[in-house]
This record gives sequence, C-alpha cells and structure tokens, in this order.
Amino acid sequence: MIEQDLIRQRLIQRARELVPILRERAPRAARQGVLAEETLLDFQDAGFFRILQPARWGGYELEPKDFFEVQTTLAEGCMSSAWVLGVVAIHNWQLALFDDRAAQDVWADDSSVLISSSYMPVGKVERVEGGFRLSGQWGFSSGSKHCQWVFLGAMVPPLEPGGGPDYRTFLVPRQDYQIIDNWDVMGLEATGSNDIRVQEAFVPEYRTHRSIDGFMQNSPGNAVNTAPLFRLPFGQIFVRSVSSAAIGALQGAVDLFIEANRARVAVNDGRRIVQDPGAQTALAQAIVVVDECKTVLFRNFALMMQRARDGQPLSINERVKMRYDSAIVMDKCAQAVSALMFNSGAAAIFRGHGINRAFRDIHTGRAHVANAPAKYAWNLGGVSMGQDTGDYFL
Repeated sequence: MIEQDLIRQRLIQRARELVPILRERAPRAARQGVLAEETLLDFQDAGFFRILQPARWGGYELEPKDFFEVQTTLAEGCMSSAWVLGVVAIHNWQLALFDDRAAQDVWADDSSVLISSSYMPVGKVERVEGGFRLSGQWGFSSGSKHCQWVFLGAMVPPLEPGGGPDYRTFLVPRQDYQIIDNWDVMGLEATGSNDIRVQEAFVPEYRTHRSIDGFMQNSPGNAVNTAPLFRLPFGQIFVRSVSSAAIGALQGAVDLFIEANRARVAVNDGRRIVQDPGAQTALAQAIVVVDECKTVLFRNFALMMQRARDGQPLSINERVKMRYDSAIVMDKCAQAVSALMFNSGAAAIFRGHGINRAFRDIHTGRAHVANAPAKYAWNLGGVSMGQDTGDYFL
C-alpha cells in the first residue's frame, strides 16, 4: 500500500507539472490534428497509460479515482491530450477482460503498445471457423495514429433464428485496418479521431469481448486478472473517459478567467471586470460545477470499488443513476464554459484564446453519444418509476 501511495503521488505531481507544457503545445497539436510526439512520450514515461493496466503486464492496478484525477488534471492544460489519454488508457483496462490470449497478442513483446477504439456497432460480421470475418468503417477513433491495435464494435449474428443480439468488441491488429485521415472539426482537433476501415479481417473468437460479460462483471480475463478493479462493469468505466476531461478543461478555463480578469478594465465604460455581476456569477457557477462533477465522479467510483471488493454487484437503479451522472457532466461544463466565454470580452473570439479553446473542446465533446444526457435522463426517470431499463451499457 505504501508503494502504491507513492506511485499515486508521483503520477499526480507529474500531471500537474505537465499542465503548462500541454497548454503551450495545444495550438500546434490542434493545427496538426494529432498529439505531439513529445506529449505521447511524456505520458508513457510518466506511466499514465499503466494506471489501470494489469500488474502482470507492467501496470499499476490502481483505482479509477487515481486515473481520472490524472486525466482531469491534464485537461486543465489541454483537453485533447487528456481525452486521448482517457480513451486509450481505458483500453488497457478493458483488454484485461478479454481471454488472456488477447493480451499476449498485444503485449507479449512490448507492454507499452496502445489500443484505440470505435465502439459504434456498424461492423459486418460473418461467423467462420475459429472466429469471425469482420468488415466495415467506423468513425471517431481517438488517438488512432498512436496505436498498433484497435477495438471495434459490431453485432454478432445469433446462432439460432430469433436469438438475441450479441454486441461484442473486436480486437484488430494494425496490419488489418486502414486509418482514414478525415478529422477536420471545430474542437478537440488534436485527438485525431479518424475513421477506421476494415476489409474481411479474420478475428479469432478469443479476441472478442461480449458486452453481456462486461455487464455481468464476469469476463474471460477475470480468470487471471483477479483484482477487484477488473470486476467493475465495463459500461461504467468507458463513459467516464469521454466526459471527465471536460471537468479539467473547465477548471483550466476558470484559472484563465481569473488571471485575465482580475485586473482587466472594460474598454467601453472603464468598469473593472472584477465588479461586474455577470462575470462574478459566471465564475462562481463554473467553480461550483467543477466541484460538483468531481465530487459525484469520485463518490461513484468509491461505491463501485467497495462493491467490487465485497463481491456485491451494483443494482440496476444504481447503474442507471451513475450512467446519467456521467452523461450530464459535459452538459454542465458546456453551460459553465459558455458563460465564461461570454463574459471574457471580444478577445475571447480569437481561436488562440485559452477560454475559446476550452469552449470549442467542451462543446465538441458534448457531441459524443455518451454525453447526450436526454435519453439517460428518460431512462433514469422511467426506471425510478418501475419501468425496465432501456440501456444495458451499464
């Protein structure tokens, strides 16, 4: 435990040290549409990708709170960098849920190899001897150019007519897919979330992970990865990787707002911004949103880990509530950063302005399907009144 505490402290300290560095690199990374190689090396050297990786593959096997504290800290400097870390590092956790042969394929020669993803269920799947034939084109694979493997979502045809859907994640090596460089967006530019194209790739059965196994917290990899960390529901982990970076980005915007407006005087009327009720209110609301979102995030993970340690699964009601807790984060942060933007004066309309970047990044992240809160709100309301859940990515 003492060693893990020291690792936690080192990780957070290094993340804090990187905040101004990432902020300085952000404009160049955005222009290039991909993280700077220095940033990827910094993350590798710091061990950020190993936070949730199995110990048997060189990982730290820390808790989700530790990982998301690092992610939110890094996002204060660059949300794109934190987003890529969030998405890609979570895959090191998910790979531990696969049959162990999959991890051997990826990490046998180098345990620092990374995996990107696109979970949208658009793949065409054909059952063949020993596995599946996979084809299709998937969008939004963040950090894909930094990775040598990819997780891709698809529905497996039922073995029997009328059988239920079988959503799976397919693990595919770099030689079996093409990256389509089409990432041209208003925010999160440096995430390089390009399309992935696969044509008739063979995927062995053991390189697939069934969604129902992740939901039931009983995956093939649990045979060798026995820590409570790997008994958490998959649907409760991944969604945080695409919502939590907004918390840090909003904190970064708060810091920039204070720095820019502490002594600023409005050109038109000579009024000090520090005395402007609109600016004061926008700042106060943003500060509270950061605190609220972090508090709920860490409270939920504490409950998840306690249940995993005790061998007691979360109830459907708890999962549905936690799912909505994640989905609403980006909406809250988008509203808060909008108020900061609108109270930052004309200077904030320039793309190089830090709050402008946070505004664009958070609103872009809000477009992710996992961050559209309405349907998760409806589900929570319905389940709370006795209806069955309509969402099983929990």
